[in-house]
Amino acid sequence: MSSMYDRLRHRPMVAAVAVAGLVLAAAACSSNSASGNGSAGSGGNVTISIDCAPPAAQQPVQHKEWLEDIAIFEKANPSITIDSVYNYPCDAVPATFTAMLRAGTETNLYYTYFTDLPQVLLAGQAANITKYVNSTTIPDLKDIAPSSMKAVTAGTTIYGLPTSNYTQGLVYNRKLFTEAGLNPDNPPTTWTQVEADATAISKLGNGIEGWGDYSAGNNGGWHFSSYIDAAGGTMVNDSGATPTASFDTPAGIQILDALHTLRFTDNAMSPTQGLAWGALQQQFAAGKLGMYIAAPDDIYNVIVPTDKGNLSDIGMAPLPSLTGTPAGSLSGGNDYMFSPKDSPAQIAAGVKWINFEDLTPGAGQFDFARQKADGFPVGFPEPELFTGATGTKINQLRTQYATINTSYYTSFVNAQEAGDGEPTDAQAVYKTLDPVMLAVLTEPNVNIPQLLKTAASNVNTILSNSAG
Repeated sequence: MSSMYDRLRHRPMVAAVAVAGLVLAAAACSSNSASGNGSAGSGGNVTISIDCAPPAAQQPVQHKEWLEDIAIFEKANPSITIDSVYNYPCDAVPATFTAMLRAGTETNLYYTYFTDLPQVLLAGQAANITKYVNSTTIPDLKDIAPSSMKAVTAGTTIYGLPTSNYTQGLVYNRKLFTEAGLNPDNPPTTWTQVEADATAISKLGNGIEGWGDYSAGNNGGWHFSSYIDAAGGTMVNDSGATPTASFDTPAGIQILDALHTLRFTDNAMSPTQGLAWGALQQQFAAGKLGMYIAAPDDIYNVIVPTDKGNLSDIGMAPLPSLTGTPAGSLSGGNDYMFSPKDSPAQIAAGVKWINFEDLTPGAGQFDFARQKADGFPVGFPEPELFTGATGTKINQLRTQYATINTSYYTSFVNAQEAGDGEPTDAQAVYKTLDPVMLAVLTEPNVNIPQLLKTAASNVNTILSNSAG
């Protein structure tokens, strides 16, 4: 199954980040010019170069839609020319991105991940676009998810514009729920309910597990971070002069106790642990896993097209929490930043393009009518860029042109989980929590409070060294 989000330069599978133990950064292979920068022409004309355009060979339909959008935009703005730089995939190795920043060869607008802002600022390769971003240039600015704008902002200075984002939720197998005598339209919301449902699913036998989780490749710590966010906590407290670990809490203990109970008391998890990204998707697609947490793109980018899962078997709900109402979720996404070499005219033109292509309901990436006509599945609840009236409008358009059963995702959409971003030094934090998750899922007599205490001490050391 093709995904419309492939065309949108949507975030790569987050687990690819975690498996590598790295924050993968976008490559800006500036093939059209040595510097990667367009130029401001005479007579008020301006050219802007933009990387991560979909190539015709690898993404023919996405390429077609990209060219259509450029034609629409340039007709409405005859003084602006878009210089597309076609690179695929955009999620190249970090060294490529770092080399680009050091050389200053980025395009006028260049693709990054939300976690890239510190590196970009350290390299001095981001233009201050604050004065160009307002309710006139971005009419729906007030409804952009706060966590998405936070990812492109340092202090009060805006350095980019978000183009896609995600939060995590509960991905569950509706077919297994039915077979286990559960209501697939009433997925669990608390850890107590997760335990009951996972136990019932596991009793189906035939190698079927009720719950799955990670504990390797930084993925265990990544999942634990989302559980903490859903419980109303945070992995790292950034309020002081030096960030500190803040997951060694009663809620942290309760979450790990719940996972330990699922594994050793309920026998609702596989005895094979130490799993990294990819294993759960394959297990789920094969009909051998009842539930795990992920972002929506696990479904449309992996489970169905790659692992050949049945789309009609899949539902999505909010993250499980201690109260039944998730306070938040780990979140992430992509954006475009602006080169410090950009002229004022190029920045203004770039803001206008991003608004059209990525931030306008019914246009660009939100042209669901065109996506449906081009054969892309429509209706998945991602990106979640907007809240408020704009978010409602986009969801209405998704439903209007949907080619999937959107009711299977209603509870996830209605939860409106607040994106909490990722913790400071995210990959180091995740790596430190992997052994904690592994111990919880492999040691019957594990001392969870001591595990968290030790992990918090180790994270504090990492954060202190980074701050120093």
